[in-house]
Amino acid sequence: MSSRDSSSDNDNSKGDDDGVNPSETTPLLAASPVATTADSNIASAIVEGSESHQPLLVKPEDKPLPKVQIFFLCYARLVEPIAFFSIFPYINQMVQENGNLDEVDVGFYGGLIESLFSLTQMLVMMLWGRASDHFGRKPVLVLSLIGIAASTSVFGLARSLWQMIVLRCVAGVFAGTIVTIRTMIAEHSTRHTQARSFSWFAFSGNVGIFVGPLIGGALADPASQYPGTFGGVPFFENYPYALSSIVVGCVGLTAVVTSAVFVEETLHKTKTPADDGETNASPKPAPATPLELLGAPGVGIVLHNYGNAMLLGLAYSAIVPVFWFTTPSLGGFGFSPLQISLFMGLTGLSQALWLLLVFPPLQHRYGTNGVLRGCGIAYPFFIGLMPFLNSILAQGTRAAEVSFWVLCSLLLAVGPGVSMAFTGVQLALNDVSPSPESLGTLNAMALTITSGLRAFSPVLFTSLFAVGIKHHILWGYLVWAVLMVLTLAFTVSTRYLPATSEKDYDREVVEPEQE
Repeated sequence: MSSRDSSSDNDNSKGDDDGVNPSETTPLLAASPVATTADSNIASAIVEGSESHQPLLVKPEDKPLPKVQIFFLCYARLVEPIAFFSIFPYINQMVQENGNLDEVDVGFYGGLIESLFSLTQMLVMMLWGRASDHFGRKPVLVLSLIGIAASTSVFGLARSLWQMIVLRCVAGVFAGTIVTIRTMIAEHSTRHTQARSFSWFAFSGNVGIFVGPLIGGALADPASQYPGTFGGVPFFENYPYALSSIVVGCVGLTAVVTSAVFVEETLHKTKTPADDGETNASPKPAPATPLELLGAPGVGIVLHNYGNAMLLGLAYSAIVPVFWFTTPSLGGFGFSPLQISLFMGLTGLSQALWLLLVFPPLQHRYGTNGVLRGCGIAYPFFIGLMPFLNSILAQGTRAAEVSFWVLCSLLLAVGPGVSMAFTGVQLALNDVSPSPESLGTLNAMALTITSGLRAFSPVLFTSLFAVGIKHHILWGYLVWAVLMVLTLAFTVSTRYLPATSEKDYDREVVEPEQE
């Protein structure tokens, strides 16, 4: 052990004798043991010294990643995207049947019901965080999983539009699980394991996005799809969408059980010096408000990068299905439904490989900022390749078709690498937290932004695509021009990320003043 380590140990022992032990409550919106050092999520304690000193950041010893805990948290993470996306394959038909609507009105009500989930989620995100502060992470996680499982299970029994709207809003109210899970994963991680843990977190979300529509499409109206098994069963004939929603609810119930039995509480409330009669102890600082956090150094630009990256991901996800379906003469690829499904699956597989195998070593070598800046450079080329591929395919020659498929293979292999930006901005958010008390609030703020973007971005960008090809604006490439502007804005904004996520950044640890 070095002399500095020995000195630090002596200082810590002295602090123990003086009754200034780090005995902080670690609530989601108040205190979370997450350090703001480079590549770091965890601080073992915040030690409060004399009035002239800032809180002392004690660096933790590295600990192995608790893989079992991360696994069960990631399994719980699946529930929210499965619940959100499972209704997409049948929502329009269900709306038309329950509302007796004309076909021209179906799109509006279908989009409304899809968006209400995210809009309600956005409104209650901060409330879930505060409930987790008071009651603990695990009880809030289990309760929210029960709520979303129950509300999703009965959605398929709705027989009118107002019932669909109410049940979808209730599901959105209980969809605050993600803010609790994200902070619990951060609290389980160290500066050496956070890249891996958040890569699995992002991967589990992608799995939910993929599995949700499969469940919804495969199990909707089973009496018609599988007449040999479900035909003639009155329940499934009267409630054609019940089976799909019940199965999704059962997935949620399994997450309730695994979370209740296996997930460990990460909010450990301990006694403060005041609880032990130490009247001279420094008072615990009040949790920062969202407005105060926005004024903290680096927080604004990180939230901007977070929102920009999420918007790019949501916009691209909304556009590509209709882009791939549209004929080349109108500005698309002209894929069949089978080709679209195949491309979506291969894109998801490639993205998973980038997140799990490539991102952790890149983040370790170049730092979070380095990875984000690399993604910022690559993103305009990734977006620009889409209209370029269409222009090749639209030529209609054999040589053009061969060139298209060669470039498509390259796109599938390399293009999803830009998805590393989504995990990178989460780590930057952890790093920029001005104090451990602020991390939970930042997570809730960021997820509120995501929910708001997810509520309107699909309609906005698919409408831009439709308007562009209908009126031949910018040769039908209007939406790609808009996305190019957003990618360039992301490229520029990554240059201004704060030093807290640089590879060699290390926050100074203030030594306690000798008495």
